[in-house]
Amino acid sequence: MPEMPEWATQITALRESLKINQAELARRLTCSAMTISRWERGLLQPSAEHFIQLGNLGDRTQAWFFWERAGIQPAKMADALSAVSTSRRSGTSQKGRRQRNLDDSRRSGSVSVPLLKGFVGAHGVPGDRRSLRTIPDKGMLSVPAKWCPNPEYTSVITVRGRAMEPLIRDGDFVAVDSFQTERESLSGNLVVATNQGQGLSLAFLRRYGTVDVLEGQDRRYEPTILSKPGVWRIVGKVLWWISSAALPLSARAS
Repeated sequence: MPEMPEWATQITALRESLKINQAELARRLTCSAMTISRWERGLLQPSAEHFIQLGNLGDRTQAWFFWERAGIQPAKMADALSAVSTSRRSGTSQKGRRQRNLDDSRRSGSVSVPLLKGFVGAHGVPGDRRSLRTIPDKGMLSVPAKWCPNPEYTSVITVRGRAMEPLIRDGDFVAVDSFQTERESLSGNLVVATNQGQGLSLAFLRRYGTVDVLEGQDRRYEPTILSKPGVWRIVGKVLWWISSAALPLSARAS
């Protein structure tokens, strides 16, 4: 009998440490219980996106095991989250850095995306009132290029508030693709939206009949109906997120 892959046994160990069954883990990861079963039996390897989500559910040791499977390098991630960008200190423009990052990604298979000095509010919590394009960055994160279909439009920003728990917690980091903004194609996805009073807001965009709403993960927070054109605007799709709980204290505080 072939040896079980380590990632399969680690997924089972993670689920058991959370004291949940396969159906509940599937619900948290937005996949099927059959998929979880196939992972745990070593029949199907999770995608990079699912490895990231598995890491988000675990403690620090578990998180880095899964994140490394997704292509994250711990040292580089910790350095990027705890240090100010050297390119920013040197006076290089944000536009110039983005173009240089695209050139680098073509050679290395990775891309650097800016970690912004602002925040997005979890649904119902006021967020930064600046646009993603005008918030200055405080560092650059190197991630696999395949995570970012539109790297020149992708940035990472800190979450404030608890309306997206347990999926995304206060202090976590979300990657936002501001190229993807069409409501029709984003229903059912995590998005960042904005309006003049609330600022940047993280929520699920869902459509019920002909009505679009923004909802939190925690249903105690009232949904927002997107009824009036121009009041709310979708500014980007959330591609993935990183749990701050598994990062060094210096990175979490930055």
